[in-house]
Amino acid sequence: MKVMYYTDETVVFLNGEFVKAKDAQVGLYNQTMHYGNGVFEGIRSYDTPDGTRIFKAKEHFDRLHYSAKMMHINLTYSSEELEQITYKLLELNGQTDAYIRPLVYLGDNMSLTPTVEVNVVIMTWEWGKYLGDKMLKVMLSSYQRPNPKACHVEAKVVGHYTNSILATTEAKSKGFDEALLTDMNGNVAEGPGANFFFEKDGKLVTAPLGNILSGITRATVLELAKELGIEVEERFFKPEEITTADAAFFCGTAAEVIGIEQYNDYRFPMKWEDTNGHLVQRMYKRRVSTNEFKEVYL
Repeated sequence: MKVMYYTDETVVFLNGEFVKAKDAQVGLYNQTMHYGNGVFEGIRSYDTPDGTRIFKAKEHFDRLHYSAKMMHINLTYSSEELEQITYKLLELNGQTDAYIRPLVYLGDNMSLTPTVEVNVVIMTWEWGKYLGDKMLKVMLSSYQRPNPKACHVEAKVVGHYTNSILATTEAKSKGFDEALLTDMNGNVAEGPGANFFFEKDGKLVTAPLGNILSGITRATVLELAKELGIEVEERFFKPEEITTADAAFFCGTAAEVIGIEQYNDYRFPMKWEDTNGHLVQRMYKRRVSTNEFKEVYL
């Protein structure tokens, strides 16, 4: 299904102004388009009993600042200003449940140094869960995540996502829904656009920070697990260990929390509804829809 990102009436924020998306212009010689030096975020807002709420806005915009700093980009808007702008943009577009895409891109420059000109655009659109609602079939990718000594893998950089495109395209061409990538040492890292957890004997296991994106949804899963009394271990593990697991799931802002039914030719034996991963999924839905965590319904 084709996603309608904007219509003739859609408004975006661009460099201090709210303008129609159809009227926004970008220079053809901008460094971000040619070389990938730009940073972005993926954020969601939800219609809650207290009105429209952007989930973990500060954490997302703080990470945008971190990514910009790592790429030597001077982002002058504060996290608080970006949050206020985004709420206004949602209001102008008449949106409550929305996906939010801030993008920081550079000016015209064909050399390999950042530009003084820094552009900021924020877009919003209605977007269902990126990976859908059905349980996923995932394959081990032939591609690896970049070496942290080659780039800042913990930053959300435009150019990094060519790696994600290759991995996802390979997986879909082979009949799978998504890919799972290893790091340069052959340890499981993450998906093309989501962090990965597996479950064994009630314990959740996930890759440690260092070779993966520090996902904000990942951090939320860790928070929820702690509140629910679910043990979580952050450690390195090889792909072979997944074939001894009871269950697994991906998590990310676009995908939220989504269960995995199959890894390569291995089908996870535990019924998803009986897993701690499913409990986390339910609690995540509750947290984003109420913007808080009050109680657990079992």
